[in-house]
Amino acid sequence: MSPFNPSQSSLMARETAESAAVVAGQLAANREATRRFGRIIRGLDPRVVVTVARGSSDHASLYLKYLIEILTGIPCASLGPSIASLYQTKLRLDGALGVAISQSGASPDIVALQTAVKQGGALTLALVNDAESPLALAADCLLPLHAGAEKSVAATKSVIAAMAAGAALITDWRGDGALAAALERLPDALDGAPAPPAQAIDLIAGARSMFVIGRGATYAIAAEAALKLKETCAIHAEAFSSAEVLHGPAGVIVQGFPVIAFMPQDAARAGMVETLARLAAMGARLLVVDAADQEYVRPHPEERPKGASRRTRAATAVRAAHPSRPFAAQRASQDEGSGTFPPDSRRPAMVVPAAHHPLLTPIVMLHRFYGLVEACARALGRDPDNPPHLSKVTQTR
Repeated sequence: MSPFNPSQSSLMARETAESAAVVAGQLAANREATRRFGRIIRGLDPRVVVTVARGSSDHASLYLKYLIEILTGIPCASLGPSIASLYQTKLRLDGALGVAISQSGASPDIVALQTAVKQGGALTLALVNDAESPLALAADCLLPLHAGAEKSVAATKSVIAAMAAGAALITDWRGDGALAAALERLPDALDGAPAPPAQAIDLIAGARSMFVIGRGATYAIAAEAALKLKETCAIHAEAFSSAEVLHGPAGVIVQGFPVIAFMPQDAARAGMVETLARLAAMGARLLVVDAADQEYVRPHPEERPKGASRRTRAATAVRAAHPSRPFAAQRASQDEGSGTFPPDSRRPAMVVPAAHHPLLTPIVMLHRFYGLVEACARALGRDPDNPPHLSKVTQTR
């Protein structure tokens, strides 16, 4: 193995950059199968959906959970693999749908749980990158992720592929034209990501502990982001719903404590805005990831239109300030004039393209975050492709 060079691009970065092509190829390759499985699930009319996954794949399952529950009203829960692999409990899942998600499809406990779900009476459907794996071959229905070889230990394109495959399945299950149209445009939103903002890299690279929060579908993104921070940067990051973070976790916040927030684009947004305002008042230093179509989003100093005067920029910031937009600058004239932002600034730090549907924009947020956390790992002199103590395929029982 050649020595790690932090100045060179990593496999993680290259594989993240492949996500747009992966999603476009998957949607085309799976189109007929997804339609067929959508009809089968409509005929089954499950009263409950259970998911089978671990690690990053379980975060893709959490994203699927929110899509299913929000769009269909059907409860969806992640099952603990040990109930089958260790406790050998017989499950009672007559008429249910079981969805297994995995990159490798090889971990014994995941395979055992899918078998138990099937024996319990559920229809099993696998979203798997390795279509010849034990998990894929044992499922009633298979949707390959078509992510191609993924060599970095840090999974990226396979996670995005799993989320896109889940969204496609919901689209055909429900016959959701709006979601279908937005999904076809998702590869465009994933294409051509800019370099992550230097302010965001500095904030993360200088931290030893932080919170990552979201609500609804963006809570799944927060969970995956927290894992990647631990995995690639050795930063102790904990993921919370914005509805939970004030119930006890906020007790650890001191002045300057970092909080990364993935902003919902739906009904969960207003409550999260209020939560972030309270966290900022406690001293938290916020790094907000939001969609470009949100009206209070302001560009970074390096993203300002060339030729815009300080007076014009300050006036724009003042117009953006509103009680419903707590991230707008409250000290616009002095902050804009200096070209820098105070440590406790509540402005968004990373703006991503909107994905034409509030439940798909979180996928774009995750894609951009992968680029950010990869850059942070290299800034810390760490190899994101080969973190210590970890391997690409983790086999547990």
